[in-house]
Amino acid sequence: MTHRMVGRPAPAFSLTDTHGRAVALEDLRGTAVLLVFVPFAFSDTCTNELIDLRDAADLQGRDDLRIVVISCDSVYTLKAWADTHGYKADLLSDFWPHGEAARAYGVFNPRKGLASRGSVLIDAEGVVRWAIINPEGEARDLDDYRTAVQHLLG
Repeated sequence: MTHRMVGRPAPAFSLTDTHGRAVALEDLRGTAVLLVFVPFAFSDTCTNELIDLRDAADLQGRDDLRIVVISCDSVYTLKAWADTHGYKADLLSDFWPHGEAARAYGVFNPRKGLASRGSVLIDAEGVVRWAIINPEGEARDLDDYRTAVQHLLG
């Protein structure tokens, strides 16, 4: 489970973004990273969560925080979703090997082939400082992110 990772180094990953570029966790060192795992970009709950996150200027506008959304969707699906909804932050595809990053963070659902709604806050040195997994079908609350980020970064 993701919460067991708190206080431990975050598992490494390298995934492809919607522009075809590789994004590795190691490359993000030096800034805090909020990983947001979502089941499917075009599902209603995921779309609403990501739009709320997109519009959260207090989270998106920080120089000391990078928000990275990870889904088992293909790069093409994520690009279509980003274009449709004007989403500019990082959307990374965990499509192949299918769910490898989600597995490393303990949020992969092998029965359904998707990531659960897990979120992980990693400090600038690469250590997990906060994590949550929401029950299936339950959206995350932006205030949980705000509280965790405030606690870590002030």
